[in-house]
Amino acid sequence: MAADRGAELLRPLTSSGRATFLELFFDLAFVVALTRVSQRFAGLGDDAGWALVTGFGRTVLLFLALWLIWSHTAWITSRYEPEQPLIQAVVVGTMFAGLIMAVTLPRAMEERALPFAVAYLMVMVVRPLVVAAALRGHPRRLVPFRLAVWASASAPLWLAGALGPDRLRLWLWGAALAVDYLAWTLGWPLPWLGASKVGRWRIAGTHLADRYQQVFLIALGESILVIGVVFSGTDYSVERACAFTVAFATSALLWRIYFHRAGLLLTDALDRASMPGRLGAVSERTHLLIVLSVLVTAVGYELVIDHPFGQPRPGWLLFVAGGPMLFLVARLRLEHEVFGRLSRSRIIGLAALLLSTPALARWTPMVGLSVVAGVLALVAFLDALRSRGRPPEIPASPIGREASDVSDSEA
Repeated sequence: MAADRGAELLRPLTSSGRATFLELFFDLAFVVALTRVSQRFAGLGDDAGWALVTGFGRTVLLFLALWLIWSHTAWITSRYEPEQPLIQAVVVGTMFAGLIMAVTLPRAMEERALPFAVAYLMVMVVRPLVVAAALRGHPRRLVPFRLAVWASASAPLWLAGALGPDRLRLWLWGAALAVDYLAWTLGWPLPWLGASKVGRWRIAGTHLADRYQQVFLIALGESILVIGVVFSGTDYSVERACAFTVAFATSALLWRIYFHRAGLLLTDALDRASMPGRLGAVSERTHLLIVLSVLVTAVGYELVIDHPFGQPRPGWLLFVAGGPMLFLVARLRLEHEVFGRLSRSRIIGLAALLLSTPALARWTPMVGLSVVAGVLALVAFLDALRSRGRPPEIPASPIGREASDVSDSEA
C-alpha cells in the first residue's frame, strides 16, 4: 500500500535518537553562515543612532531566515529516518541552499538579494513538496503540504523584496518572515484541513536535544574562531593579549553557564515530557535567542581586541554587554523549561549587568568586557555553590505535562 511505502520514511521507535554524521556535515554550512552573520554585525561597529538600529535589524532578519532553515531541518530529521536515501538527499540539498545563503549573506540586503531569496524559497517551498510526494498516501503527507502552501503565500513578498527598491527590502522581507514564523506557530492552518500544531508532533526528543546542544556549541565555536582570527591578525601587545584572554574566558563561562544542569539535562527533559513536541517547540525559540546572543557577544570580542584601551567605537556596548544580557535572559527561559523555576544566579547576573552598563559607557572596552566576564564568573560560582553536595536533579518541566492524547493521524 502507498501508506506503507510512505511509512518507511518515518523515524522508527528503535532509532537511537542521536544525531547522525550527515547532520554534522550539514552543520558545516551553518558554520559558514554564522561567520557571515558575525561579519555583518562587526560591520556595524562604526555606526551609531538610527544607522546602528537599522543595520542591526537587517542582520537579525537574515539570521532569522537562516535559523528557520536550520530548525526546520532539525525537526525533519527528528520525525523522519535520516538514514533513508531520500531524507539524506533532502538534507544535502538543504545544505547546498544554506551555503548559497551563507555566501550571499554579507551583501544579501544589497546586490545579492535575489540569490539569497531564491535559495531560501527553494528550501521552504520545494523541500516540503518533495517530502509530501515521497510519503505518498501516508496521513503525514498533509503536514509538508501545509508548509509548502504557506511558504508559497510568503514567496511573493520575498521576491518583491529582492527585486524591488532597496529601501523597501527590510520591510517586505520582515513581513515575509513574520508570515513564515506565524505559520509555524499556528501549525500552518488551511481551510478544511485545519492545523497541525508542532507541539503535537511525534518526534525523537533525544535527537532534538542533541541538535539544540550542538548548534549552541557551533555558535560558541564561531566565537572562538573570532577570538583567534582577530588576535592573530593584529599587532601583538600586552593589552591585546589581555583582551584575548578575557574574551576566551567569557566564552568558557558561557559554555559553563549553559551546560550547568538545565542545558545538560535538556535531553532527559524531552524524554520525560508527555508531549516532547511542545517542549521542543518552546526550547527552539530559546535556543534561537541563545545562538543570537553568542554571535552578538563574539562581535564584542572583536571590538575589544582591536582597541582594548583606545577610543571605543560607537556601538561597542550593544555587543559587549548586550550579548551577555540576552544570553542570561535566554538561559533563564531554559531553566524554566527544564525545571519549572527561575534561576536566582542568572537574575542576579542580569541585574548586575543592567546596573553597571551606564557606568561602563564612560570606560574603555577592555574594562567593559572585564566587568562582563566578572559577572558571568559570579553566575557560574553561584551555580556551583548551589549544587555543591546535592544529588543530580531530575527534570520537572512544566511544559508538555499534559496527557499524551495525540489522536491526530498526522502527528
